[in-house]
Amino acid sequence: MASRLSQATKHRCFISYHHADEVEVERFINTFDHGHDVFVSRGIGASMPGDVIESTNADYIKRRIREQYLNNTSVTIVLVGACTWSRRFVDWEIAASLRKTATSAPNGLMAITLPSVASNPDREVPARFDDNLDYDRGYARWWKYPSSTDSLASMIEDAFRRRTSKANLIDNSRQLFGRNRIC
Repeated sequence: MASRLSQATKHRCFISYHHADEVEVERFINTFDHGHDVFVSRGIGASMPGDVIESTNADYIKRRIREQYLNNTSVTIVLVGACTWSRRFVDWEIAASLRKTATSAPNGLMAITLPSVASNPDREVPARFDDNLDYDRGYARWWKYPSSTDSLASMIEDAFRRRTSKANLIDNSRQLFGRNRIC
C-alpha cells in the first residue's frame, strides 16, 4: 500500500522563524526536507539555501523577501517559538506571503508550534497570522509539530488548497511592524 506521502505533490515552502529558534528550525528542515520528499525549504538565515539580507533599509528588505525568497514558493510555514510573534521580519514575511501581485498568487499560510514551546499555554502566533486564523474556517491554520512526514505533507497540502478555496478570507490590512516588539 502506497503512503500518502508518495501520492502528494512536493511544494516549495518558505520557512519563517525567529533566529533564536535556529537549532529547532534546522532540526525541522533536516527531518522533513533534504531528501525526505515532503517539501523544498526556502527562507532567510543560516539553515536556508540563500543569503541573509544585509541591510537596515526596510523597503529594500521587504522587496528582497518578495523577489528572492518568496518567489516560486506556494506555502509559507511559520515556525512558532517563544518570541516569533514579536519579530518584525516575521511580520514582513507573512505580509509578503499574503500579498497578491500581477505575477503571483498569495502563498498558503500555516504555523507549526516548535517543541520547545508546545507545553506553554501562553505561546502566541504573530498578530498578522492571527488575523487570518479562524481554525478550520480561516485562511491560515496553526498545527502541532508533525509526528511524521505524512502528517506534514497533509498540512502543507491543506495550506496549498486554501490559497484558492479560502483566498477571499485573507486579511493583510494590519500596519507592518516598524520594529521588533518586546518579548
